[in-house]
Amino acid sequence: MQNNDKTMEFMQIAMKYLPEAQQQLEAAGIDLTMDNLQPFFSLFTKVMNDAYELGKADAAKE
Repeated sequence: MQNNDKTMEFMQIAMKYLPEAQQQLEAAGIDLTMDNLQPFFSLFTKVMNDAYELGKADAAKE
């Protein structure tokens, strides 16, 4: 899978849970805008890439 394809899939996962994250952040008094979300999406993509590589390595061991 190409890196760009993975990134798009990861972003789709993030968007699936975005409403829940918005509710929790608003309840904590944190304003959520697309501008302040960008750094978190970048971090999320890094985490998901690492998790993907870990799963791929585990599958190769079996």
